[in-house]
Parts: sequence; structure tokens; C-alpha cells
Amino acid sequence: MKVILPLIFILAILPLAFPVHSQGQPALIIVNFDCPVNAGSSSMMNNVVQQATEYHSKYVLIVMNSPGGYISDMMVILDDISTLNQTGIAVYTYVPPNSLAASAASYIAMASNKIIMGPGSEIGPSTPIVIGGNELEQNHTEYAMLSLMQGEAKAWGRNMTAVYNMVINDHAYTYSQAIKYHIAENTASNMTQALHELNLSGVSSMTINENYYEQFISALSNVTLDGLLILLGMILIALDLLHPTVIMSAVGIFTIILGLAGAEIIGASFIGLTLLLISAVLLIIEIKSGHGFAFLAAVIVGVLGVYMLAQGIPFSPSPYGADTYAELAAAVASGGILVFYIRHIVKSIRRKEFVGAGALIGKKAIAVTELNPTGEVSIEGVKWKAISTNGVIKKNSKVKVVSIRGLTVYVESITDEEPSS
Repeated sequence: MKVILPLIFILAILPLAFPVHSQGQPALIIVNFDCPVNAGSSSMMNNVVQQATEYHSKYVLIVMNSPGGYISDMMVILDDISTLNQTGIAVYTYVPPNSLAASAASYIAMASNKIIMGPGSEIGPSTPIVIGGNELEQNHTEYAMLSLMQGEAKAWGRNMTAVYNMVINDHAYTYSQAIKYHIAENTASNMTQALHELNLSGVSSMTINENYYEQFISALSNVTLDGLLILLGMILIALDLLHPTVIMSAVGIFTIILGLAGAEIIGASFIGLTLLLISAVLLIIEIKSGHGFAFLAAVIVGVLGVYMLAQGIPFSPSPYGADTYAELAAAVASGGILVFYIRHIVKSIRRKEFVGAGALIGKKAIAVTELNPTGEVSIEGVKWKAISTNGVIKKNSKVKVVSIRGLTVYVESITDEEPSS
């Protein structure tokens, strides 16, 4: 599976130039962190470290508006911030007006030397969630994250009790509360004010956003999307086997590859992948039976597999919201509708078994051209390539189909006067 991500990278991501805007030798690197905490944003922060080191920058400003995400990627970003601090580069976080530094993103903000917040912004809540974890696993993760958050708060002189409430009691603070309770250092209504508060006005700067590759892997870091892509791909291939078009199979294979690449990125659970495999087996059974029931069962098991892909992965916040359940319900409903379509296809196929190519044997036809020994015949108004089995047959002669191979019929001449079909 290690080759999947590079393959998708080659197919879908050609332009890899970093979307960076700079003016001279930048003393300040501004990071547009308007994204979830996942593999894409952690890759972006790694790029920030490289750029800051290359340009000998003195400051990094994270402009934060993030709902949070994966704790594993959050830890990678915290290591990047630690690396920057160790090399003498100060890291600041600015949460613009009406923006969020929520969940996993709140830990990133708390690791900053200073936090600036705009009107209408919030920081927290910060409770981690272990999907499918038992009470012991949940508690262990919570207290590990509490220790981390309080360690960050202590390092920069912030309120230890307030961050306790963020982690254990899932509490969020408005910008005014954050200033009041000494979680954030200052407030700023816009970027200009934020730079002024940090004494960075007029400093040469560079802005870094997620590049195309990082946006791509960020999209594939959505656990629900990954599962639905795999399930959709299997369904398309199954439908194509019942009603061949080739196009559906090609699209299905591509979506499965995308879904598996995403599953590799997030470290999807074995249980979820196993359920998706069972769903594939049920689809094969459906192709053999054609009743529609195995197809519906495949969709239900597949949707359950999609849900279970996140089992055991620590998040902050939970990846399952109302929109997720709506998407999964829509997938089941769509599967129910497709059952009727599949039953229609199967009935059509079974009817064709009686009127299709196999039923041509014994039928009478007219030689459209001379058969010497090859030519064309007309069977019920449809022209077929034909080969004579008993010598040359003249044009307009009556013939009878004795066998068929592929799209070629084998015929013999007849002398009876029975009208051809």
C-alpha cells in the first residue's frame, strides 16, 4: 500500500510549487492555518520550518482558523514549533475575528510564545476523543493531553486552571474571556493591529499556505470520505459487471485507489477495512444471484465499515457530526434505491438469455451477400457476419443458423419454402 500515495500524487497532483508570497529576505513567516489539523497542515508546518531555517527568519506567525483534527498530526506540528523555538525563532498565533482555535488547534495555539485573538474568536474546547475506545483508553488520552496542555500553559505563563477546563470539561473561551483569564496575551481586530501588538509592523514577511499536494492529502484525511470512496468504487464495478460500460469500472478503480490512499494517510482501523472487504464479497454474491438483497446488505455492511474506519484513532474533536450521519444515511438510502435498478438489469439479462445470441441457433435468415464462405446474413432485420458450412451460398438464398461464435454466425443453405423469420 506504500506505493498508493505516490501513484495518486503523480496522477492528480502535477503542480507542486509552494504557494508562497515573499518580499526580500523574510524575517517573518506568516502561516495561513485556515484548515483542519491533519496530514496536509502538518506537511505545511514542516515546510515552514524548512523555509524559516533557509531564510534565517526570526518570527513565525500562525494565522489560525481551525476546527481541530487528528491528535497525531497535532503532535507533529507541536514538534515543529519546538524545533523553531530551539533555533531561536519565536512562534506566535493570531486568531482573527470570528475564527477558531478549537480542539487540536488549541494545543498548537497554546504552544505559541504569544496568542493574539480578534473579536468574536474562540479558543477551545480541547477534550480528545478516542473513537470506539473504552473508558480506560479515553481517560488515559484525556490526562495525557491535559498534561501536555498544562505544560504548554506553564511554559508561557498562562492560566493552568483555565486550560484544565478546556481539556477535562470541554470548555471554550471567547476572546474577551481568554484575555480576562490569561489564556491569550492581547486582542487585535485585524492583521495590522496584530503585527503592531507583536512589534512586527513593517518587518519583511513571507506568507505560506497549503500547496496543492498538501490540499490533496488534506482532503484525503477525511475518514468518512475515504470510506465512501472505497464503497462507491466497489458499487460502480459491481454495476459495471451487470451492465458493462468499462467507464464505471475505470471510475470505480480510481475511487478505490483514492480511498485506500486516504485510509493509509489516516491509519484507518483494520476492523473498518475488513467490513469493507466483506461488503465487496456480498457484491460478488449479488452479481451471481441478482436478487438485490445481497447488494443492500453490501451497502449496509459497507456503511458500517466506513463508520468503523476511525476506530481507535484519537481526534479532537470527534470526526462524527450530524453531517456525517446524514451522509451515511444517504448512502444506505441510495443503496435501497439501487436495489430496484439492479433487479431491473438482472431481469433484462435473463430475458436476453431467451432472445439473445444463444437463441439464434436454428433460426432462418437471408444471405445479404454471397457467402464464399464468408459474407453477411440478415436475421430478423439485423445483419450478422456469417460463414457458410456447406459451400458457396448465393445472395438472397435462404439459410439456417447452425452455430455462433462471438459475433459470427455459421449457417447452411436450406431449400424449404418456409418463410424466413
